[in-house]
Amino acid sequence: MATYSRLTRVDAPLSDVWDFHSRISGLKALTPDWMNLRIEAVTGPDGEPSPEILTEGSEIQMSMQPFGVAPRQEWTSVITEREESDDRAMFRDEMRGGPFATWVHTHRFVADGGETVIDDEVEYELPGGGLGRSISPLAVVGFEPMFRGRHRKTKAVLE
Repeated sequence: MATYSRLTRVDAPLSDVWDFHSRISGLKALTPDWMNLRIEAVTGPDGEPSPEILTEGSEIQMSMQPFGVAPRQEWTSVITEREESDDRAMFRDEMRGGPFATWVHTHRFVADGGETVIDDEVEYELPGGGLGRSISPLAVVGFEPMFRGRHRKTKAVLE
């Protein structure tokens, strides 16, 4: 399986960075406009609609239409793990339906004085069996500008 990762240091406390990333509003703010993201539904682990905080078991149903071309792509993501301590936090979301054969995104946040180090790691596989697996590493061409933009936006919002 291919892996993509990106680290960024944000001049903001862990609590602010964690809170921002724990809400659907953070996902909306960090998704580039060219993705044409539409949140269809958010459900908490207990079935509660539109929970304030995305906790373990929360499900996000969304759709995207990159660059406004081709049909909208549906994507269902579930928060499968979430941990928080005084100096670090993380959550993991997994695609349960969407354009990739596999997509596991681990978001890690580590306090460093008054700053926070953000580490995004995505394990993914393109569809298409063996052919998809063999060309998956090439997807970095699309991931790099998207994650660079996400990290730049995090800094702009929180610093």
